[in-house]
Amino acid sequence: MPKGSTQHTLAYKGELKMGELTRYRVADMAALMEKLNKNAIGMNDYFDKVFEGTSSNYPPYNVIQLNNIETRLEIALAGFKKEEVHAFTEYGKLFVRGEKEHSDETGTYVHKGLAQRNFERSWTLAEGTEVTNVLFEDGLLTITVKKVVPEHHARKDYL
Repeated sequence: MPKGSTQHTLAYKGELKMGELTRYRVADMAALMEKLNKNAIGMNDYFDKVFEGTSSNYPPYNVIQLNNIETRLEIALAGFKKEEVHAFTEYGKLFVRGEKEHSDETGTYVHKGLAQRNFERSWTLAEGTEVTNVLFEDGLLTITVKKVVPEHHARKDYL
């Protein structure tokens, strides 16, 4: 924007508006959420999850983008057996559930650093993605998710 132009002057005064684009601040969050909820039928669960303040960080996990169509989710499940871990998809979400069988070990823990409690985590899958591989090995659950590319969008080399 050239200095001295009308747009420059308005931007300098903090009055520049580009169409319907408005800058929102924390104080304006209630108005933004009202506009989103009014125009997003059926997305209440999604917005609640995105904007909720408390979320568990157990079990720890990594999300790795392998390439432009594949993503790998790694979940650390030290101490869990394969039979105690369940991974499934339902209604566009990926669920991982761990149900630890509590053993009747005798003894007193001097230090208990391995959290082996029951859990359930879920991730919303993007439209057009599917789980292609699930592997549980050495306490690490690895789930590969892949975008489904329609044939008419897939790359085709002709020469």
